[in-house]
Amino acid sequence: MTSRNPKSVLFIGGSGIISHASVARAVAQGHRVTLLNRGLSSQRPLPDDVETLVADAGDHDAVDAALAGREFDVVAQFRAFTPDHVARDVARFTGRTGQYVFISSASAYQKPPSRVPVTESTPLVNPFWKYSRDKIACEDVLVHELRDNGFPSTIVRPSHTYDRTLIPTTGGWTDVARMRAGKPVVVHGDGTTQWTLTHSEDFAVGFVGLLGNPLAVGDTFQITGTHAPTWNQIYTWLATAAGVRDPELVHVASETIARVLPDDADGLLGDKAHSMVFDCAKLQALVPEFGTTITYDEAAYEQIAWYDAHPEAQKIDLAQDAGFDKLVEHARSL
Repeated sequence: MTSRNPKSVLFIGGSGIISHASVARAVAQGHRVTLLNRGLSSQRPLPDDVETLVADAGDHDAVDAALAGREFDVVAQFRAFTPDHVARDVARFTGRTGQYVFISSASAYQKPPSRVPVTESTPLVNPFWKYSRDKIACEDVLVHELRDNGFPSTIVRPSHTYDRTLIPTTGGWTDVARMRAGKPVVVHGDGTTQWTLTHSEDFAVGFVGLLGNPLAVGDTFQITGTHAPTWNQIYTWLATAAGVRDPELVHVASETIARVLPDDADGLLGDKAHSMVFDCAKLQALVPEFGTTITYDEAAYEQIAWYDAHPEAQKIDLAQDAGFDKLVEHARSL
C-alpha cells in the first residue's frame, strides 16, 4: 500500500542490515528516497527508484558538499555514533527538515533491567559498553535541542535486528562450521535468558510508519517486536537449519567467555547476557500494522541457504574458534 502523503526522505546510510529493508519499504510506499553513503557495492541491491549521493557520513565537509543546501521532509540518520556527530547534524539540518530520525540502540537500556518488559521509559544506563553510552550521549544532545530550540527529532531504539546475512550467535558462521564438523558450540550462561530478535523486514514496517508522522516528532520509540526465544532455542534452530541434529551446547559463564574472547566482551556483558523482552505498545499505537511476522525458527533456514549459496561469506574466525576450544576444555574440566 502506498502512502497517502509521500515524503522526501534522506537516508544517511541505507545499505546496511537495519536500513536496507526500510529503504525498500519506503520506496514501495511511494516516498521519494535519497541515500547518502560511500557508494560502495553491496550484497543488498537497492531499488531502482533511489537517488544516491556519494559521501562518507563521517566526512562532514563531504556531506555538506553532497547535500548542497538541499531540504528533506525527513532525514534518517543510521551512521551517527557519537554526540559530536549528532550535534553537527543538528546544525546542518536545522530549518532543512521537518523530522530528524536518529537510530539509537536498545542496548542503551539499563543492564540488567530492573523490570521487564522493557519500555521507552526504562532508564538508559549501560556501564559495560561504550557503544551504548555513546548512543545515550547522542540522545542527550537531541533531547536538549528539542527542549531548547525545537529541533524536530525522533529517536528510534532497535534491538538485535538481522537479515539473511547476520547470524545472531556469538560465533556467527564459525558456530555453524563447528556444528557441521561435529564440534560443540559455546553458549553463554545457562542458555535460558531470553533474547529479542527482529527481522529487518518487520523492523522496516515500524520504522517507515514513523517517517513523516507528526505524532512521532519529539518522541522515542523502540522497534523490537515480541519474538524473544532463549539462546538455547536460537542455537538449536540454527543447527537444525544447518542440517545438524542434537548439537552439543556447552554452557559457559559470560564473564569467562569475556576473559577468553575479549573482542566479544562488550556486546556480551553489555547486552546479550541479559534477558531482554520489550513492550512495543507505544509504537503500535502509531503504526498498528507493526508486529512480529518472521521468527527465527523460520529465518535460520533463510540464513543457512544464503551462506550455502555464498561460500565467500563462510568465514571462520580462527582466533575465536581457538577460544571456543579453550572454553569447552575449561567447562569439561570443572
